[in-house]
Amino acid sequence: MMTETERSAAKAAQRRRGIAARRALAPDVRAAADAAIRARVAELPAWLRAGRVLAYAAFGGEPDLAPLLEGAAKQVAWPVCGAGCSLTAAVPGPDGWETGAYGIRTPVLARAAVLPPETLDLVLAPCTAFDAGCCRVGMGKGYYDRYLPRCTRAAVYGIAYEAQRVEAVAAGPLDVRLDGIITERGVYTWK
Repeated sequence: MMTETERSAAKAAQRRRGIAARRALAPDVRAAADAAIRARVAELPAWLRAGRVLAYAAFGGEPDLAPLLEGAAKQVAWPVCGAGCSLTAAVPGPDGWETGAYGIRTPVLARAAVLPPETLDLVLAPCTAFDAGCCRVGMGKGYYDRYLPRCTRAAVYGIAYEAQRVEAVAAGPLDVRLDGIITERGVYTWK
């Protein structure tokens, strides 16, 4: 059994390797992978049923879902990172975007509609690494791990490239296992 220090070090290593793997993708490979991921999301029963979706703005080489999300017949919210590693699902107003925490495009919270977590139908979360058992590694602050337990009716899927897959995520007791992980090659589920 890993100590917390060992787990943190293993997760940090998985995070570094996963970020490097996604950034190393050639532009044509990334474009094809993004298109395949968007097609898989669009076919997902949870997407087809969803009225309210929390997605993310691609950053740092993350898979880009924007072409699917723009104009979708759904209420799409974006994460706003706040104090104490809190996360808020916000639907931007017409002029409501800014560069938020960590340099990520985010809605201006003061001009956004906030969707309570318990009203979401689907969450699409970015991953830095993942395993076939649907455990994910995020950026290390725990925003999603704190937020997801409050999404009581939402299906939760991680989005990543196959190159980010690891044998086993160094998951701890507070890490939330997702319903699935979507990559360009397929959809991993554990249920």
